[in-house]
Amino acid sequence: MDRSASDLRPGRAPARGRALPRVVTMAGLRARLAAPWRAAGPRAVVLPETAVLSRSGAPARSAARPRSAAGWTLIELVVVVSLMSILVAIAMVGYGTAVTRTREAVLKEDLFRMRDAIDQYHADRSEYPPALENLVSEGYLREIPEDPFTRSTATWQVVLAEFDPADPLAQGVFDVRSGASGAGLDGTPYAEW
Repeated sequence: MDRSASDLRPGRAPARGRALPRVVTMAGLRARLAAPWRAAGPRAVVLPETAVLSRSGAPARSAARPRSAAGWTLIELVVVVSLMSILVAIAMVGYGTAVTRTREAVLKEDLFRMRDAIDQYHADRSEYPPALENLVSEGYLREIPEDPFTRSTATWQVVLAEFDPADPLAQGVFDVRSGASGAGLDGTPYAEW
């Protein structure tokens, strides 16, 4: 029973006239079983170890479904759901930070535009405007912008100019600040911007 490696290669006849069992694939077995069952003769059919034959000799259907049709296991579902949850949490944190960053940028721009209009008013008239509404009525602003955090035009906090003893009635709006509570992403309160 001494066989060389060349004797075991598929498609080669065994040496010394010995017959090896013929190995049949599942596709070949199905084709063979479609025809009337005949005895294999001197050649034996070698089935995979997992093949089960019924009483008639045909392969029996397995009670277990094939792996490709088995679906998802509970562990696979838990892993997928947990990964999705982590990704959604990261996205929500990024989205919330992006919205806050955008509102802060709008607030900075609004404060810059209103302060610039106050400075232009003071340069043109040598006095500060009595109220923010005067900047709109005199044409320095189209409208008073809405505070992006309070969503109102009435929450702006005005800082009055220093008291001038020579002209005690000429006190106007020197600066403007946000009326929003809370702090920015850099840690400074919005009211101090």
